[in-house]
Amino acid sequence: MDLWRRIWLIAGPERTPLRNFHLANLLALHAGVLNSVGFVATATYTSHMTGLTAIVADHLVLGDFRLVAIGLLAIAAFIGGAMMCALVFNWSRRRGLRSRFSAVLVLESSMVLMFGAIADRVTWEHRIWVFIPVLCFTMGLQNAIVTKASDAQIRTTHVTGMVTDIGIELGKLVYRPSRADLDPVVANTTKLRHHITIVGLFFLGGVLGAAGYLAINFYALIPAALFLLILALPPLVADFRDWPAPPRVG
Repeated sequence: MDLWRRIWLIAGPERTPLRNFHLANLLALHAGVLNSVGFVATATYTSHMTGLTAIVADHLVLGDFRLVAIGLLAIAAFIGGAMMCALVFNWSRRRGLRSRFSAVLVLESSMVLMFGAIADRVTWEHRIWVFIPVLCFTMGLQNAIVTKASDAQIRTTHVTGMVTDIGIELGKLVYRPSRADLDPVVANTTKLRHHITIVGLFFLGGVLGAAGYLAINFYALIPAALFLLILALPPLVADFRDWPAPPRVG
């Protein structure tokens, strides 16, 4: 199977658990890069909606309304990204497009590519108001498309949930019943392996993102964006090649 076909299967419309896992792995690596660059640049984890919600609550009580506004803007941007994913996905699906998943990834990669190219030109006093919402929006896009592809079985930025599941499955793995007549507790080793892999790739992306930002600033985002764009292109190219699009379905 040639490379183009392999890439097509990852971002194409026909989904299987294995393809969803491969897509999640690649996007977890990408999310780790974005999240780390965002933190080094703004001291904010742009994938961490739990932390941002806590920031809003804490600083509302403390009276720091600037941080409250930044937190609310970040949460709204993440929600906006997930909404945009749903809009693009359903628009594409209703028209029978094979790029229903990849169109969202192309949108995300284009935003990251443009952001990486021009971010250093933004003045420091305005950076936090621009960078955090842009990165949160892309995180919302990405998390939503993997959720769509896997029927809410996989998320690439929700590390807390995945680490929790890792702990649960490890507990099942080491548990031994005290009586032989009891049914055994069986760990889902496939789920355990998948979550460990995704968390590990998110961590690796974080290392690459932080090191890249310290070396070349926001230009470190450009390779990540190009990688995602290449991943997403085949189904979109196929739809353009067969234009006009197929009749509406669904």
